[in-house]
Order: sequence, then structure tokens, then C-alpha cells
Amino acid sequence: MKPHELKMAIQRNGVAPLYAIIGEEDYLRDQALEMIRAAGGSLGPSSSLSFQNGGESEGGNTFCCDVLFGDETDAGEILSHVQEVPMFSSHRVVVVKWAEKLSAREGEALIPYFLAPSESTTLVIAASKLDGRLKWVQTVKNRAVLIDCGALYDSHRPGWIRNEAASLGIRLSPDAVLVLKDLGGQGLYGIRQELDKLASYVPSQRMVGPQDVEAVCGGEASASVFDLAGAIGQKNYGLALSILAKNLEAGEAPLRILGALIWQYRRLWKAKDGLAQGRNRGELAKGLGMPPYRQQEFFVLVDRFSPSHFPEAFRLFGETDWALKGGAAGKPARVLDSLIFALCKSSAQ
Repeated sequence: MKPHELKMAIQRNGVAPLYAIIGEEDYLRDQALEMIRAAGGSLGPSSSLSFQNGGESEGGNTFCCDVLFGDETDAGEILSHVQEVPMFSSHRVVVVKWAEKLSAREGEALIPYFLAPSESTTLVIAASKLDGRLKWVQTVKNRAVLIDCGALYDSHRPGWIRNEAASLGIRLSPDAVLVLKDLGGQGLYGIRQELDKLASYVPSQRMVGPQDVEAVCGGEASASVFDLAGAIGQKNYGLALSILAKNLEAGEAPLRILGALIWQYRRLWKAKDGLAQGRNRGELAKGLGMPPYRQQEFFVLVDRFSPSHFPEAFRLFGETDWALKGGAAGKPARVLDSLIFALCKSSAQ
């Protein structure tokens, strides 16, 4: 099920003894975890936050929630938590974050518990991705309530943005929604942060327009990724490196900058391919969620790139991703500088 379906499922069936929250979208994973934690807490009055056995614990007279981490724990510690009888509470929730970091051996030691979990405990396995070839992962997926927290499809993003904005008392114009959707390199946490800024920046009675979003987000990496791609398309090494340097100096993570650039390139490649198939620009712009005031500039950029540039660019992206994740020596800034040089050179061919 999806995170937005979890609350209804808990109301209908109660809190399950075993959950698997899997997907790369951090915001959705944390949202699902909070729903389960809150539901566990609703089994009795909650109490103050404390720390026990190396994990976060909301303990006291009625409720206990322990949080462990896959790279710091083992099967023995997890089992000691889930098998412990709640002495001063009616229910216990045990969360294992970063479960993908558990070894196959530790995971297999948990299989007997997965097959017969305690009724007084809810165990939550949370991970961005799990290796489906492992026996313990297969068991978890078969026995647990599975919550899919994968990245939202482009078509689902506007609805999510409108719902989050409404929860903050913000009214968004259709173009403002499209601009926020354009922050694709950030993930949902990044978009939610921009919505929080807008809630403080724009009076509640006024409709938020695209200019408001640009004013709030103007200094972020996501706002300049279009300019970065534009500088590459113009083969302007100096401008591209300047944009990159400003974003790094502002504290943007190298992998996040890379992700934003890849996302922008995907849109450019889709548009290039669509034009080659004879589709009209208005149809393509609508399908890509391109705000009207950006469309002319976007298609000028599309025209600057040759079709052969994109396969080479994505080969370079793969090499850069590998290097930034520790696959090669070198500072992240230099790795990204090399990428920019290579992209500008490729676009010039």
C-alpha cells in the first residue's frame, strides 16, 4: 500500500505486528513511520521522550518506541527489544532504520521472529531499498504489511503539492504548482521546505503565484539547475562552473546537484525525442509540467543539444555518480568540475 492508505488501514484493522517501509523517498518513509508510531501511542496515553539501549524510546506508563539502526545493531539486539515484555506499557514499537545495512546473516537470524511476531510489539523494518534475493528480505515482504515509499510519478506530484500546501493554509495557482513540481532534484523534503517558506512569506489570504515561488527559492540549487543546463548548452564553461561553485558554496550536496542535473536532462531528452517524433511543443510542455513562462526558454535549450549528446551525458552521469559515492579518488567539487567540462565538450560536438 501507499503511505496515504496506511492511516485508513490502521483505523480499519488496527496496528499490525510487522511492517516493511521501503522506498527511496525519505519524506514518505518518515511520514509512514510517524503514522505507525502515533497509532501505537494511541493504544494508551503517551509520555515523555527518553533513550534506552542505544535507541530512541518513548517510554513511560503506557507506550514504548525504540529506534535502532541497521549499521549499528545486530539480530540479537533487535530480538531483545521485540521479545521484551512491556513492563510499564500496553504496547511496544521497535523501528529498525537503514535495514538495508543489516548483513544477510543477521537478517536470517530474524526470520523465525518474522514468521511469528509478538502481538504486544510492532516491528517496523525501514529501508530505501532491500535486496530481494536475500531470504530474510523475501520473508519480510511476504509476512509484513508493505508500505511503498518510492518516488512519486510526475503525474502524482502536483496533487501531493496541493495537499501539502492546503495543510499549511497555502493557496497555490496552477503555475505555482508547476514551478514547485519543477524542483524535481530536491525530493519531497525539499519541496516541503519551500512550502514552509511560502507559508511564512505569503499572506494566507493571497493566492501564491509563480513569482512568489521564484522569490523564495531563487538561491537554491533547484532554481539554478535550468541555468546550469543552459550554460552547458551554450558551451560556456566559465558560467557553468560559476553556477556550480555558487551552489556548492551555499552548502548544496554534490549528489543532490547531480540528481537535479540528471532530472533536468531527462526532461530535455524527452522533449528532444518528442520533437523528433513530430509532437507539438505545447503538448510536450504540458506533459513535462513546464510552466508557460518557461516554455520558450526551455525549447531554445532543447534545440541547442544534438540527439547524440544525451547518451554520452548519461554515461558521464553514471561515472560521476560512482565517483561521488566513493568509487574513485578526488574531491566532490573536482569530480563535478570534470563532469561540467565533459558535458560542455560533448555539447559542442
